[in-house]
Amino acid sequence: IPMYFIIGIWGGPRRIYAAVKFFLFTMAGSLLMLIAMLVIYYLHHQQFGVLTFDLVAPPWSDDPGLLDTVIPVVGTWWQTQTWLFAAFALAFAIKVPMVPLHTWLPDAHVEAPTAGSVVLAGVLLKMGTYGFLRFALPLFPQASMDFAPFMLGVSVVGIVYGSLVAMVQSDIKKLVAYSSVAHMGFVMLGTFALNVQGLSGSVLQMVNHGLSTGALFLLVGMLYERRHTREISEFGGVARPMPVYAFFFGIVTMSSIGLPMLNGFVGEFLILLGTFLASPWMAVFATSGVVLAAAYMLWMFRRVMFGPVENEANRRLIDLGWREKAVLVAMVVPILWIGVYPHTFLRRIEPSVIELVEHVRRPVAEAPEEAPAARLGREAGPV
Repeated sequence: IPMYFIIGIWGGPRRIYAAVKFFLFTMAGSLLMLIAMLVIYYLHHQQFGVLTFDLVAPPWSDDPGLLDTVIPVVGTWWQTQTWLFAAFALAFAIKVPMVPLHTWLPDAHVEAPTAGSVVLAGVLLKMGTYGFLRFALPLFPQASMDFAPFMLGVSVVGIVYGSLVAMVQSDIKKLVAYSSVAHMGFVMLGTFALNVQGLSGSVLQMVNHGLSTGALFLLVGMLYERRHTREISEFGGVARPMPVYAFFFGIVTMSSIGLPMLNGFVGEFLILLGTFLASPWMAVFATSGVVLAAAYMLWMFRRVMFGPVENEANRRLIDLGWREKAVLVAMVVPILWIGVYPHTFLRRIEPSVIELVEHVRRPVAEAPEEAPAARLGREAGPV
């Protein structure tokens, strides 16, 4: 709701259209997820006689949480893992967003103010991927494994489609928005590899995407404040009047395409490694996304930053001030840190990921009487 108002009040010329589209897409998926939550609530009460919406039992309570519910694989269709997973997955897939549910994202990004785009890329999109990790996979382990090939295929389509569409954009912000679709496809690819390497890379790539794409939107916003246009054709030779800006833009661009020693490389490498272990062919097709990312990001960078200064307005551009430099340094430091020494982050990610993988791959009971419920969250803590 706050993002709806941020876009609708402070956005661009088509802000009302973008805000309403964003709200309607999100609400449609959320309503189905709400119904699925009520079904899980009903099943939990049926099994334990407890009325609760707690996912994990609080430390002071002996009553089981919703993660202790054994959700049957077969039985009444609307109470089975397949349909409940589908309801949750649709809501989260819209938020990620996954192709073909992505169409709200470019409009929201382009029309949102710079601050809104940064919040959208850095925080809101991760609600979808976090939802898969924290809710869909632990609650519906068998359905997650059954849907994994389909989700891998859709993720690869998103990577390739997002990259190809980004390549033909004339607006820098829209190019970054479609690159975001491709990068989130990588996150979903690692998630449904359902192994430690893929999931660890997926969680790390969520952080990477927030840093790299958030910084790109900041940089585009800084340029827009000076020129009041985002058309690539309006620029050229910007590195001459703005060398410090070009330096930061270059680092963030390389981070976005996954250059070694920067954060994007670590996340994408782990994701592709995990995907290769799960499905070699999917990994082969997904690798094309890395090549395409280099093509559209470097092509955009060259056209904006280098070449002759043909537009007279570009000669008068003022380089970054101390406030803008401070903001970008705060983004670039973790970009370099993760790229050089990712162990700082991975050692905190892996324990929860290992617990999640073991839980998903554990044999699932057909009915509540046949097996005790797993207590994933209580031992492992949040993913």
